[in-house]
Amino acid sequence: MTFNASGLKYDDVAVGDELPPLEVPLTRTLIVATAIASRDYQDVHHDPGLAQERGSPDIFMNILSTNGFVGRFVTDWAGPRAVLQKVDIRLGVPNYPGDTMRLTGTVAEKRDGAIDVAVVGANSLGNHVTGTVSLVLRNPPSDERPSEDGYEHSQLLYEFGATPKKSKKSNQSKKNKKNKKNKDREREPDGAEHL
Repeated sequence: MTFNASGLKYDDVAVGDELPPLEVPLTRTLIVATAIASRDYQDVHHDPGLAQERGSPDIFMNILSTNGFVGRFVTDWAGPRAVLQKVDIRLGVPNYPGDTMRLTGTVAEKRDGAIDVAVVGANSLGNHVTGTVSLVLRNPPSDERPSEDGYEHSQLLYEFGATPKKSKKSNQSKKNKKNKKNKDREREPDGAEHL
């Protein structure tokens, strides 16, 4: 699966549409690194000996990592305008190192601008994760100009609240402070430092 840079529109999606599958090789490094990245320091996610003492044949992936892969799977398909509203998953068999998790999905429902995607993540033991992801596809602002590979990144950041819009007042306030500082420096005697 590759990332959909231009993004889907609500009308592009139909109930029954299948998402391109995503295969995730389950390396020991991936399982340990994603557990640590999600601040899950339980020994069953990084120490094979202690995992075996607790009854598991090996370390296994934590739920936060699984949740992240499910979200990535859906947003890679839907594109940068996708906003996940709800991720409702249930774990099944563990994800052990040396296996592969294959994520598949189908559009299950469309209603009032929202889309529900039924997701399954399976490995050689069976279904590791099943659930539903609900999302909406935001419309680009009318003044947004698409680039060759999709919509302008800075506009999307602004639209989703990641980059605050600078007001004229805050810019004017910065200019006033700078002008005041320069006037204060002009009044100081030679060799004096402004503190």
